[in-house]
Amino acid sequence: MKRWWSHVWPPFVAVLFFLIAWQLCTSLFDIEKWILPSPADIAKQTAEGAGGLWGHVLATVKLTLEGFVIGTSVGLLIALILHMIPFLKSALYPLLILSQNIPTIALAPLLMIWFGFGLLPKLIVITLVCFFPVAVATMGGLKQTDRMMLNYMRMIGANKRQIFTKLELPHALPSIFSGIKIAATYSVMGAVIAEWIGAEKGIGYYMMLQKAGYRTDRMFVAIMIIVALSLMMFGLIALLEKWLVRWKPKQES
Repeated sequence: MKRWWSHVWPPFVAVLFFLIAWQLCTSLFDIEKWILPSPADIAKQTAEGAGGLWGHVLATVKLTLEGFVIGTSVGLLIALILHMIPFLKSALYPLLILSQNIPTIALAPLLMIWFGFGLLPKLIVITLVCFFPVAVATMGGLKQTDRMMLNYMRMIGANKRQIFTKLELPHALPSIFSGIKIAATYSVMGAVIAEWIGAEKGIGYYMMLQKAGYRTDRMFVAIMIIVALSLMMFGLIALLEKWLVRWKPKQES
């Protein structure tokens, strides 16, 4: 508990000072609420509007989880295929990097035109932002396999399946989870962007409505929810990693 608190209190104090400075600035300079509401105004709006937001939060969580599972699965599958077939890796890896140079916010409207306003284009948007960190981290982890152990397993006659399941995959797990944790936070962002472009419910849709009404305080409430969802996704993946990768040294965890 003491060790946990020693890690937590520095950022906690920094956030507390930031909120106090924010509150003082809005009061001292008499900033209009529609430009920059104070933390107290945002907290008040959070308490008053919590009931109406619940449906939007559930819609975003459902979309995020569906997109995250698909995006992570696609990333793992691509990484495994490219690892098994080096020729394909040489041919397709530059295209994977190129795909990340296209802004999601520019691609999303095209997906809406091609696939309509249903669930499919939203899942594609989340998959596009999730698969790349998982694929790159997995390929990097598989490439860093201990060469001495690899040569030893080949010498004793291990086949490719045994080398993969008993050596390459276990050694790559920390890298894989690093990519999945990044994808977990990106998945929330992808869901909000997808809802922003076209949806009837969700945090992204809620932010569009509040933007039109200049309700800056409600926009900040939505941002807080997005941050909380991203932290929850990251924390759940970190706990899963801690449970699965038990052999990882403490100083690295």
